[in-house]
Amino acid sequence: MAFAIGDATLGNWTTRTYHRNWLLAQANGLFDFFQHNSVNPEGGFFDLDDSGKPLDAAGQVRPIHIAARAVHCFAIGALLGRPGAADIVDHGMQYIWKHHRDSKNGGYFWSLNSDGPVDSTKQGYGHAFVLLAGSSAKAIAHPLADGMIADVTEVLNTRFWEARHGAIAEEFNADWSPIDGGTYRGQNSNMHLTEALMAAFEATGDKAYLDKAESIADLVIRRTAGSVDWRVAEHFTSEWVLDKDYRGNEMFRPSGTTPGHWLEWARLVLQLWALGGKKHDWMPEAAKALFAQSMLLGWDADKGGFFYTLDWQDAPAKREKLWWPACEGAGAAHFLNEHLPSDFHEESYRKIWNVIERCFIDHRNGGWHEELTEDLAPAHTIFPGKGDIYHALQACLIPLFPATGSLTKVIPEAGGKT
Repeated sequence: MAFAIGDATLGNWTTRTYHRNWLLAQANGLFDFFQHNSVNPEGGFFDLDDSGKPLDAAGQVRPIHIAARAVHCFAIGALLGRPGAADIVDHGMQYIWKHHRDSKNGGYFWSLNSDGPVDSTKQGYGHAFVLLAGSSAKAIAHPLADGMIADVTEVLNTRFWEARHGAIAEEFNADWSPIDGGTYRGQNSNMHLTEALMAAFEATGDKAYLDKAESIADLVIRRTAGSVDWRVAEHFTSEWVLDKDYRGNEMFRPSGTTPGHWLEWARLVLQLWALGGKKHDWMPEAAKALFAQSMLLGWDADKGGFFYTLDWQDAPAKREKLWWPACEGAGAAHFLNEHLPSDFHEESYRKIWNVIERCFIDHRNGGWHEELTEDLAPAHTIFPGKGDIYHALQACLIPLFPATGSLTKVIPEAGGKT
């Protein structure tokens, strides 16, 4: 989509009052949908169907990242001044601390139901989100925040962190014995840990968090993505050798490459660059290249939306269009527009939001469709319903604030003003 005649003279969309009000309205709609539907009175949160009803009210399995994401997002709501948001934070924090936390062996169980652990493994992905939850809760002075940050940091440092690689291991059994020999390493858990480490640095001022984030980015992006033409490799051996033949869980470890993660890293690398004093010259160039490749190879030029996965020949493999890559694309385009402004970044931002508005936002029922077919019709082959608020909320709010840090940092710096 090119600029309309005279449109360029009005500046980027994120500078326009109407667009900013529209984004805030979308964020409010997401808060309304999840705040009043997703809280499970037995603890944790429900997965919701399209209409906002629990998918399984009696037997809901509750993975830790859903509770942690709710804490993060409603802490953002509390910082904005949303009534009731702090209560959701407390609900999630209590559940993580009293139920997900393994008081016997340390660490945090992956998933629970009302009877206790369903999957008692200790996942790097889940522990990354616990650190994010604690850091976000600290921004609103939740009483459990400091203890949770200290506890999960100790676990990450002593159980997961591998100093010789500068990144974390993936997973362990409940007693910390290896799973399948401990041979798998993945970028997805390390990417989300990078996000959480930055939030922890912002919340505590402890530079050790920032150093670890920079270490992960150097491994996953500068050295590895840079070696395969800025396509983020997902799966590795225990020695961080790329495994192009890996086949795993299609939700968390899909085979091939995942353009949505290229977009997510584009934003995270720029945030890391800004937080670190802009001293790593490779970071903005990497972010620009990651975004360009995602738009060139991952975006469906005919129908719109990002293909879920590509094979290693850059052909679409899983052709579903998921909401979270579009969300990450919007956030990345904003960060690039702020740090490396160009017509390409602005046009991409508009292109992504046009598809979100037309196809992903559920204007009838509320919330966003999490999965569409290749032809952009709602579907549920991978994601059964509307699981959580995290990606969509951040997509709406990131463009309203300076591209200098996490939302839990920049909202207070802006005095809560959008």
